[in-house]
Amino acid sequence: MRRAAGCLPIVLLPLAVTGCSSVVAGDGRPTTVTAAGVRISPPLDSVRARTGRGLVVRAGTGTLTGVSAYAGGAPVPGRFDRARTTWRSDWALTPDREYIVNVTSAGADGTTATASGRFRTLTPARTFQVRSVTPYPGETVGVGMPIIVDLTAPVEDRAAVERALEVRSTKPVEGAWHWVSDTQVVYRPRRGWPARQRVSFTAHLSGVRAARGTYGTADHTVPFTVGRGQVSFIDTRTHRMRVTRDGRTVQRMAISAGTATTEEYTTTSGVHLTMDKASPVRMVSPGRDKGDPGFYDVMIDHAVRISGSGEYVHAKDNLWAQGRANVSHGCVNARPDQAAWFFDTSLRGDPVIIRGTDRELEWDNGWGYWQRSWEEWLAGSALRTPGPPRRLTASAPAPP
Repeated sequence: MRRAAGCLPIVLLPLAVTGCSSVVAGDGRPTTVTAAGVRISPPLDSVRARTGRGLVVRAGTGTLTGVSAYAGGAPVPGRFDRARTTWRSDWALTPDREYIVNVTSAGADGTTATASGRFRTLTPARTFQVRSVTPYPGETVGVGMPIIVDLTAPVEDRAAVERALEVRSTKPVEGAWHWVSDTQVVYRPRRGWPARQRVSFTAHLSGVRAARGTYGTADHTVPFTVGRGQVSFIDTRTHRMRVTRDGRTVQRMAISAGTATTEEYTTTSGVHLTMDKASPVRMVSPGRDKGDPGFYDVMIDHAVRISGSGEYVHAKDNLWAQGRANVSHGCVNARPDQAAWFFDTSLRGDPVIIRGTDRELEWDNGWGYWQRSWEEWLAGSALRTPGPPRRLTASAPAPP
């Protein structure tokens, strides 16, 4: 049993009482118990308090009337249960930080009590943090945009990390996380983002235990905006592309897709997302040297990338093939002026749905995440069931 370093005065009205003691909780950890029966965990006066379970205050009898906690002068967010017998911090506690806790409670007999004290959290042997997040802070994206989080260290306790990842939006949607690897996790809505809204992602990693001796030490927030709802449809059999915006057709384009003479030259069918764009883009035939049959090394204008295997929607001045035949090395090409229009109007995360070939887009080819059914997507979550959608409250108006 660990002995408390000191006792704090507990004032009971109308009788003043001083004294406190340490007991061992059901999980084997000591918990401070005040004379009024209030239990605070981690225990007050701790110098290496655990962080992952947050701060918990429980009333022995009666109810809690007030709980405030501060870490480095900043308030600790938390909430009461419906009966006001338990208060929990919203997230894990920051490592190597001093916490100050103040509690007031009301007993069943009408008496009141106060307790206050402090404790310090552990110093981790190793740390991890967010390496990168896609989309960028402040970016405006398409309705299919995933949230891709890369971490600096392998995660063993995926459930603990996943519970610390919060997504809020002005139009809440059902969504879930899917672990791609030990260092990458991806969020996808079940049916896509509603257009024209704000979204905020926060990784509340401070104090989260990712692996033995490895803890997060900082949170990471990325706000972004979902723009207009643009979705494109390409049929390689009819050699046509139709672009819709908010459900209305805004452009029709004659296209030419891959020749399909080899797998490499076959355009992939499935739900693609626009990943990035550049003009020009240098395109070099993979696995071939100069002089080999099929070698090419060309600069292509107005290229919008739609897969990790090098597929683009881009400009090409071969009007004789567009709308009539598939003659490309796997990309989708269109008339230069129309390709420029598509380039200018595309946002990262716009869905591009291609049909008509026998080569299916792999779910992990670029951002092919929509190739997985919702059930398959949930199977990649450490929690298996998505949390409830959370509303983002802000004073700024929704995007136009």
